[in-house]
Order: sequence, then C-alpha cells, then structure tokens
Amino acid sequence: MRHAPVHTRIPKAYSHPIPALAAPPRPPSRMSATPLPTATPASTSTLASLNTLDEFLMHPPRHWQPRGLQRAGLEFLWFGIKEARSCLFVGLFFLAVFAVPRAGVLGLPRYDVLLLAALVIQVAMVATKLETWDELKAITLFHIVGFALEVFKTSSGIKSWAYPDFAYTKLWGVPLFSGFMYAAVGSYIIQAWRLFDLRIQHHPPHWMAALIAVLIYANFFTHHYIGDYRWYLAACALGLYARTTVVFRPLDRDRHMPLLLAFVLIGFFIWLAENISTFAGVWSYPNQLGAWSAVHVGKWSSWSMLVVMTFTIVANLKHIKAKIHVPH
Repeated sequence: MRHAPVHTRIPKAYSHPIPALAAPPRPPSRMSATPLPTATPASTSTLASLNTLDEFLMHPPRHWQPRGLQRAGLEFLWFGIKEARSCLFVGLFFLAVFAVPRAGVLGLPRYDVLLLAALVIQVAMVATKLETWDELKAITLFHIVGFALEVFKTSSGIKSWAYPDFAYTKLWGVPLFSGFMYAAVGSYIIQAWRLFDLRIQHHPPHWMAALIAVLIYANFFTHHYIGDYRWYLAACALGLYARTTVVFRPLDRDRHMPLLLAFVLIGFFIWLAENISTFAGVWSYPNQLGAWSAVHVGKWSSWSMLVVMTFTIVANLKHIKAKIHVPH
C-alpha cells in the first residue's frame, strides 16, 4: 500500500425476491463452544461494565420515542458511541503507540513494549468474552496476512518502508507488533457487526468475494513487477458489490447503506488516522521529513481495498455468515 521508502514508520442481476432478514430482539450468545480463559475478579468487573454498556447501546429504553430532529440527533449520537466502542482494540493500541517513548520503557525497546501491549489487549478481549475463539482465529489470520505484507514491503529488493529501531522481537527486519495494525481493522469489523446488529442483503457468492479478495491482496505484491492493477480490481469490486446493502441499527430502527460506501468510509478513517499519526511524528514518509504534509490520497484507495479483503474474512465466520443473504 505504501510505495515509497521511508525512514521511520510504525504501522500502523439477481432477480429473485429478497427474503426478509428479521433481526432477533436479542443477539445470540457470543459464547463459543470452546471454553474461554478463566476470568479474574478484575476482568469480571470489566466484563460486567462493558456488558452493561453494550446491552444499553444495543437495546435502548423502549419509552424513548424521539421524533424529527431529536431522533436524527440521538441516532447520530448513538452511532458515534457505537463506533467508538467498536474501536476498543484500535483505541487502546493507539494509546500505547502515543504513550510509549521511542527510547522504550525500563530498557525494553519500544517495538517490544508495543508488542506486549497488543498481546495484553488481545488476551483481555478474549478473557472478557468481547471476542470468541473463532473471532480470535480470524484476527490472527489478519495479523499473519499483514505481517507477511510488511516483510515483503521492507525487504531489500523493495524497501517501501523500514523499521530502523532495535527490537528483540523482530523477524526479517519487521517487529511482530506491526501485524496488530492490520488485526485491529478486523477487530473493529467484528465488534461493529455485533453492536450494530449488521445484516447483509444481496451479497455476491462467497467464492466470488474470496477471489476478488485474494486478487486484491496479491496486487500489493505483484504491482512491483507487473504494474498496479488496483483500479481494475476496484472496478471488479464495484460490479460485484453494486447491489449489496448493509442493514444496521444505530438506535432502535434499521437503516440501510450501500456496502461499497462502508468500505470507502472505513478506508477514509484509516487514512485519516495515518495523517494524525504522521503529524504527531509516530512515523514519517519521505515528503514529511522537512515539514509535515498530508499522506497522499492514494493511500485512501489502498486502505479501502484492504477493508474489502478484511470484510471477506470476517464474513466467513459462522455466526456472521448466517446474517448474510446471498441470492440464488
């Protein structure tokens, strides 16, 4: 996705009628068949607090009957709170990125401290049942996919960016924490799916979605040798998801939005996070070494394409796949 070397970086027509997708009054239990880690008193307290908040967000008081501008304002507020709650992993991890000094902590290099922080956050989310074991497997896949991309992009023959600081937990010149930047996107989608009670209408056949996701990922590697086919792949994704709609519930009523718009919006906010991070000096691109300037807008398209790939992986989780309508 980043095609220029840098000195410092921390990563960061279906004609059949649509069957009704009725939303259950209460989401099914998120308990996995596999036993989860035993909760400590502290994690039990955290779980109770978060469960109370999530229950309130997903099931607001029934006597609330706002109308007109009041409803619009309340739905917008609820939407924002749910979005922030869905970014729990992202927020905590970015807090660590900004809080840990470049010199490290107590003699431990910065990259290693960030890896420990990411692991603690991830373990806590599983221990408090905010994520199930199946979801953890998907997030781990995001980590592996992202780390492999990092290894390639920082290799001697490519050098799109580099990790100059020392760390004990570097493999092939890449700190292990870098994969969590990609896993954080998957964690956000998983959390948002539950909190917004997402359902998908007119989703393309899963094998087609998987194929375009694989091609998108491959293009991040092959464009160094055979040209960048990003916009051809974007056109394919546009045709594939043209009729796909996401049904979500910001407050107490279902709302609809084109799934393609969701991809673009998520990609935009990731791109915005890159701008904020580089402005704060967390990492820099070559054109930002003398004075800060906005990250090239082309990175927005790269992130949006990555969101398509991430969504495809999440959509194959069993409890999520049940809420996806694929016309036959």
